[in-house]
Amino acid sequence: MVIDGATVVTLDRDRRELTTGHVVAEGNRIIAVDPGPAPAYEGARVIDGHGCLVTPGFVNTHQHLYQWVTRGLAADATLFGWLNTLYPVWAGIDEESVHVAAQGALTQLARTGCTTVADHHYVFPRGAGDLLEAEISAAAKVGLRFHPARGSMDLSQKDGGLPPDSVVEDRDEILLATEAAIDRWHDPAPGSMLQIVVAPCSPFSVTGELMREAAELARRKGVRLHTHLAETTDEADWCDERFGCTPSEYAAELGWTGSDVWFAHGIHFDDAEVKRLGQSGTGVSHCPSSNARLGAGIARVADLRAAGCPVGLGVDGAASNEAGSLLEEARHALLFARARGGPQALDVRTALELATLDGARILGRSDEIGSLEVGKLADLAVWRLDTLAHAGIADPVAALILGTPPPLELLLVNGRPVVEHDAVITVDESALARQVAKTQQTLVTRAT
Repeated sequence: MVIDGATVVTLDRDRRELTTGHVVAEGNRIIAVDPGPAPAYEGARVIDGHGCLVTPGFVNTHQHLYQWVTRGLAADATLFGWLNTLYPVWAGIDEESVHVAAQGALTQLARTGCTTVADHHYVFPRGAGDLLEAEISAAAKVGLRFHPARGSMDLSQKDGGLPPDSVVEDRDEILLATEAAIDRWHDPAPGSMLQIVVAPCSPFSVTGELMREAAELARRKGVRLHTHLAETTDEADWCDERFGCTPSEYAAELGWTGSDVWFAHGIHFDDAEVKRLGQSGTGVSHCPSSNARLGAGIARVADLRAAGCPVGLGVDGAASNEAGSLLEEARHALLFARARGGPQALDVRTALELATLDGARILGRSDEIGSLEVGKLADLAVWRLDTLAHAGIADPVAALILGTPPPLELLLVNGRPVVEHDAVITVDESALARQVAKTQQTLVTRAT
């Protein structure tokens, strides 16, 4: 596969940007990223990249794929109110609905330049079937690199938590199921398309015992750790009342800091917490659209990065971000940072790094994805910038991040096309849309 004549933003160590260059992939690896026209490669497929921008594929560090079939509910609620509205609907999910939802969300992510997805699935109603397998098979069908996080909840309303009894599990059951998922699915090999993450849901839905034992399990098995943290002031108040400390202090007491850990949201950290997180190399998944939709606040992205935290981007739950676009998250990250800290708070190239390099670092894949370099995996996006919406914008990165989402000419994942000419080629989008609508109606009716 040869992409020729395009502008190429490599995000390599030298941050090379080729005004006119080429990228060549052989199998699932990049074998050339150079300026000027591409040499001839016998038998190669050549993509005319004139008028296009080539970037690394985007990395989504936090999502709830199953929520794609529960969008549009509690549209004006805060986080806790939104959760209380949605939990009864989520209690009805099963293998079929999760498979449909995951396909829908992953297809939309592919359309917006995403090649790697970390999904946090934490709702496992009894008798619902193998929900992790349902989303893993969906990711394989769509063709994206997948890091499913086996989530869990064991603190129900009767014990002082937020979720109803119908959607929580027993702690021992959770740990056994999580270890079984790692043993069955996790692939640590180079070029892996599937890696499991250990991910209890949040302080207000999980016991401290589960958090501690989950961390021990993850480190024993050599996988990464993920949870929600410091998303709202309600959560901070809840932790203060229950534990006498902040959410980040609580997490640290349970062993939840380090370069193998990342938190979703991370909005409400003070200066001392930001410093401690940076010193430990703990990551944060910034979810600007969902945070704004729920009125949760704006993460201190510039401060976190300056302190040493890798900060990636997350779409978050499709029920709190109905668009499901990772490109939109890069734009919103930039705009919200500037709304808070002025026009120098975040520049367009840093926003692109959040979507690529920083996300790869959070997932422990920075040696394989996140930039366009010889030897790295052939995960890349080719954006068309010569239409009316972008023609005349001198800086192609500004055009991509600040402008209207452009047509996606090509998306390669592991060297295989997933999107061509702005259409996902691995699924029937029209048929899938009908399945999504039918599944949503079934779930909502079942909950009423």
